[in-house]
Amino acid sequence: MATTPRGANTARARVWQAGVRLFAARGFHGTGIRDLAVEAGLSSASLYHYMGSKEDLLVDIMMESLQRLLATGRELIDEASSPPEAIARLVQLHVVTHALLPEQTTVVDNEIRALSPTGREKVVDLRDQYEALRAGVIDDGHAQAIFTVEHPGIVRLGLLELCTGVAHWYTPEGPLSLAEVTQAHVRLASAMLGISTTGGTTPAQSVPPLEPVLSRAREVWRLEVPLPSPGTV
Repeated sequence: MATTPRGANTARARVWQAGVRLFAARGFHGTGIRDLAVEAGLSSASLYHYMGSKEDLLVDIMMESLQRLLATGRELIDEASSPPEAIARLVQLHVVTHALLPEQTTVVDNEIRALSPTGREKVVDLRDQYEALRAGVIDDGHAQAIFTVEHPGIVRLGLLELCTGVAHWYTPEGPLSLAEVTQAHVRLASAMLGISTTGGTTPAQSVPPLEPVLSRAREVWRLEVPLPSPGTV
């Protein structure tokens, strides 16, 4: 499922979606200009009017995707009442977007190496800002002794890999719903961070409702996301 860029006209949206699909399936270097034109239903000559160079298209896809993640992540942190709630929201966001947008997130996660130094610098800056959201919440919880993990940086990287992997295996036809998959990842994050509760340091069992994150997915990415079943999350 490939969303479209903000304010895009129809032709540009088709080019953007074609880039997401082909870059995810074949990689940047395995995708030719003619491939993009055919996928978008345009001539090779007219393609450049809507995307500039092939690298311009890749940078646009990655920047747009990361800007949406960064802005949404900041909003979710601002609304959270504690570090455990904030980290739960960030886990929910990362899992939901990687489950519902596997092609787009695959491009963002895997194709940085294909960029020139100029394009890479812009994309990496946004990626680092997004990753800094998790680092800041984890450091805050660790400073307050709410997170009792010995090596916060290792846990942060482990959580990133854990949640990113959802793009490779999640399917709506699978045995677990999106809400159940997300709930499981939040509980894994709680256990990995050693979130302390009254009377000890056992992993927190409560999971914030998923609907605020799903609502933003509908609004920001224009996704058709069903409500979770009652009692799941």
